[in-house]
Amino acid sequence: MRVRHIGLQAFVVGILVCLAGLSEAATAIRMTPSGDGIELEYVGENGLSAKDTIPIHRSGQIRYFSAGVGLEEREAKYPPFPLKLIFVAGPKAYASRVSVTIADATGAVRLQVPAEQVTGPWLFVDLPAGTYEISAMRGSQSPPKQRIEIVSGHTKTVYLRWKE
Repeated sequence: MRVRHIGLQAFVVGILVCLAGLSEAATAIRMTPSGDGIELEYVGENGLSAKDTIPIHRSGQIRYFSAGVGLEEREAKYPPFPLKLIFVAGPKAYASRVSVTIADATGAVRLQVPAEQVTGPWLFVDLPAGTYEISAMRGSQSPPKQRIEIVSGHTKTVYLRWKE
């Protein structure tokens, strides 16, 4: 009986070491050769290498992409876009399928992102430095508009929260 117990203990320790190794494994990212996507490579649930591609959308000179679905996407180190929007519903739940409008200081709309392109709770936007007003819609609900300042070389993180 004691040998079995030590064997089980060793098995549990081995599993914990294995899981610790998996959690430390970074998600590798790189831009696609065409520049219209970000490739993520990670260890999947089955222990095998897996790949996903996140599309990068463009509206005029502004690029943007949505991410944050699953642990691999949340742990990835993305290109340094100046704006990161995080969508939250209720006290803790992430939200997606959010339409976003970004206007400059004069009120001119610089970017409109349709809800179907926001597939995750994060939206990264490559905006030039300046002052912007952000509005978003989730279904028929809209949190208050937010006025932000984008500074060159820095990433501004903004939470947009819906009551739920």
